[in-house]
This record gives sequence, structure tokens and C-alpha cells, in this order.
Amino acid sequence: MSETVIHPFEPVFDADSKILILGSLPSVKSRENRFYYGHPQNRFWKVLSAVFDAPVPQTVEEKKSFLLAHHVAVWDVISQCSITGSSDASIRDVVPADLEPVLKDSGITQIFCNGQTALKYYRKYQEKQTGIKAAVLPSTSPANAAWNLARLTEKWKEILVPMEDKPGQPAEIQQDFPI
Repeated sequence: MSETVIHPFEPVFDADSKILILGSLPSVKSRENRFYYGHPQNRFWKVLSAVFDAPVPQTVEEKKSFLLAHHVAVWDVISQCSITGSSDASIRDVVPADLEPVLKDSGITQIFCNGQTALKYYRKYQEKQTGIKAAVLPSTSPANAAWNLARLTEKWKEILVPMEDKPGQPAEIQQDFPI
């Protein structure tokens, strides 16, 4: 049965954030665990740890510190919707998140969407408003079994490109992969 879910978390960012990773909406498990990508089978934290060659953070505070130390902001494209469980396919009645405060108060120059669902809603509701074309990365969700941890990590290394670029030079991101 469908329920109305209001996004339970604040975005994680600071003035030094350079990239924004957008998901769709926290899963049931993430909401239970009170933080982004809280499902034990979601590979988000393992992938980012491998990308940055750092230990996998365990607690909510460690995860926040990890993101900020690596200049990564995290939020979702949906502020509220009707959804059945954690099924992206069941999402209805979307109220998009307002990305302006995050973009205005940070140094974000590139947006990455964690999977096609986040990209779909970003393009529909937010891309025109932000003026930033998002790059899509393969979902770290356990539902994306076609991508193992090694392949995900290799593809997700693209988040490093904007951090290496000089200010004012857009990152060149490859988007030629099936999700």
C-alpha cells in the first residue's frame, strides 16, 4: 500500500562542497537508520570509500564528516511523494526538493545523480531551475545487481574530475553506459 513520505533528512553540505550527489528518496531502511543510504546492501558508502581510498564510515556522524572532508554534498531530488515501500517505480505525487539553498551556499559546480530515477526527477523538476546539467552514475542500490562493487567504483571515480578541474572549467563526464 502506498504511503505519503516526507523527506526526513537535511541535506549534507558546507561552503566547501564541490559536487552534489542526488538520490531519489531515502529507502525504508535508510529512514529506519536515520541517514542516507542506510540499507545494509546499498553500496554507496563502500563505493565512495574506495573512490577516496578511505575507511568506510559507520556512524551517521562519521558519514557526515566523511562527505564534508571530501567536499561532497548529498541530498535527494524528492522532498515528498507517495510511495509503496522503497519501490522507485511506485513513486507518485512528487514534491521536488528545493536545491537552491544548497547550491547558493556552497561551491558546487557539478551534480551527479545516483541512478536513473534521480536523474529523471532532476531533469523534470530541477535542471531548468539550477541551470546545471547533471551526470548520471549507476545506482548503488542493491536492486542494481548488474553492477558489482568493482565496476561501480570504477565508474564512480568520475566524481573526482570536477574536484581536479580548475574553477570555471566544466568537467567532462562519460555517460555511455547502461544502467
